[in-house]
Amino acid sequence: MDWSPAPGAAVRGAVVAWHGLARTGRDMDALAAYLSGQGYRVLCPDTIGRGLSQWSPSPEAEYCLAFYARLASDLVDQLGLDRFHWVGTSMGGAIGMVCAAGALQGRIQRLVLNDIGPQLAAPAVERIRSYAGNPASFATVGELERYFRTVYKPYGHLSDAQWTLLTESSTRRLPNGRVTPHYDPAMVMQFIHHPADYELWDAYDRIDAPVLCLRGAESDLLLADTAEAMRDRGPRALVVTIEGCGHAPALNVPEQLDLVERFLSRGA
Repeated sequence: MDWSPAPGAAVRGAVVAWHGLARTGRDMDALAAYLSGQGYRVLCPDTIGRGLSQWSPSPEAEYCLAFYARLASDLVDQLGLDRFHWVGTSMGGAIGMVCAAGALQGRIQRLVLNDIGPQLAAPAVERIRSYAGNPASFATVGELERYFRTVYKPYGHLSDAQWTLLTESSTRRLPNGRVTPHYDPAMVMQFIHHPADYELWDAYDRIDAPVLCLRGAESDLLLADTAEAMRDRGPRALVVTIEGCGHAPALNVPEQLDLVERFLSRGA
């Protein structure tokens, strides 16, 4: 999705907004609508294997942060973006860290990490891997929405309309007529063939852009001590705790949207 700046708004640059592991770029609709209204062009891709992007023909090799970062670099090059901001939820933030420390260093002006850091809690990774690698299927889309409301409850507040949008943009119909989340289950091969993919302290320490880390107060993935360490090393992130959320804040309520916009425009 490519959100143009609102008509009449002073153009303030571009933002790449990248979704989480088993999600799609449509998760960023609320953020993109808000930032485009403030004059930003906002790009919200579907990662390979998710949403409307193709599934990888080589899942063992391509479902990993290095390949995702290569796709991201190619994307911004093809779009002619020289400098831009990056907002990444979970996996999207990990891709941002790899890019900001590597191929896109100096081009990412500000980096927002939404409930992700250079070290993840192993039990939470196993929890996500267990449900993402074996997605449930349902007879109706309504049943799928009830499933999403349960598994993504840690996102915090979503209105009924937002839950419906999340479901409609995350539904894939199976050959037997049932519906399931819209991604390739093989994407969890990342954790089998690239087990150290999310050990990112070396990359984090090389980042030279300002970093905002949003941590869900009840997150089981980004632990409080990891967030504290992020304050003290590398780019010395500004860490803000988001109450009422776990993994990961949905970036869909005024307080969160304003926090991101203020950081991108002048720092929070």
